[in-house]
Amino acid sequence: MTGGGVDAAVPGAGTPQAPPAGPAGTTDVFADTIAELTWYEVERAARDGAVLLWAFGVIEQHGPHLPAGTDVYLPGARLREVRRLLAGRGIEALIVPPYYWGINVVSGSFPASYGIRPELMEQVMADLLTGLAGDGFRRVFCFSGHGDALHNRTVHAGVRAGRERTGADISFVVEPELAQRLGLDPDDPALTVHASAASPGAPPGGRVAVSSPGSAAGGAGAGGIDVHAGRWETSVMLHTHPGLVRDEVRATLPATGHGLSELAVWRRGYDDARRVTPRGYFGDPAAAGADEGRQLHAAAARLAADAIEERLGTG
Repeated sequence: MTGGGVDAAVPGAGTPQAPPAGPAGTTDVFADTIAELTWYEVERAARDGAVLLWAFGVIEQHGPHLPAGTDVYLPGARLREVRRLLAGRGIEALIVPPYYWGINVVSGSFPASYGIRPELMEQVMADLLTGLAGDGFRRVFCFSGHGDALHNRTVHAGVRAGRERTGADISFVVEPELAQRLGLDPDDPALTVHASAASPGAPPGGRVAVSSPGSAAGGAGAGGIDVHAGRWETSVMLHTHPGLVRDEVRATLPATGHGLSELAVWRRGYDDARRVTPRGYFGDPAAAGADEGRQLHAAAARLAADAIEERLGTG
């Protein structure tokens, strides 16, 4: 940061003003983020010890019923709720505008699915985290809105690079199933691991991820495993962004009915994934519901807020 700090004589410079809360279903990715603050307010928040929340999504196809920005809209809505919960616990948090040029392997052969080289994303993350730390932010919590394994490994790599450059406490907030799938040590200081949660309506012993799509093989009910643009993501979108769901299409979509063998092929990505899921979804979007989405959304935010509070409390 340049300059000599906040000038108390400047109107509005003395007290940081949080941006007005945007509606839950806003499609404005700057809503309720530091992009709506002045630099005076950002500097003051950093001096007061505010933490940062930052989501890493991707522009990717989500079947014939969900928009390509689903992996940006959902974590954005989640972070607004996390911020609200933290505020109620006396923890000030600011939201960084979402990053959405990520890594796309699984949907790589579909239109509207874009990706960059992992090493480039890691370097961009490290540069931006260095800038945030230079403003005085010492705690940054990073989230993923995208289930692709390489994308999430790259987020983790970028977090580690940022920690090494800055010495700041930067971490990747994940659920244990995702850490296990990626082969990450849950005790890694670059991770903040939160608890798991059963999905509302999941079959006995089944589970649909509440935090990030594809973090675990969802409940294998009558519709098969739920991984991408299926019941989980569609339910949450029906809650947070119902106007973006092509509901008349969703209601006609048959469940894919796929199991673990199809999942293994699908995760190889590109043409293999398109062959397994030619319509671009893996699960049962017709079974989705806004009420289930509300419960999943609330649970995901609560689990993240609990984990952040615990990390801050333990220093």
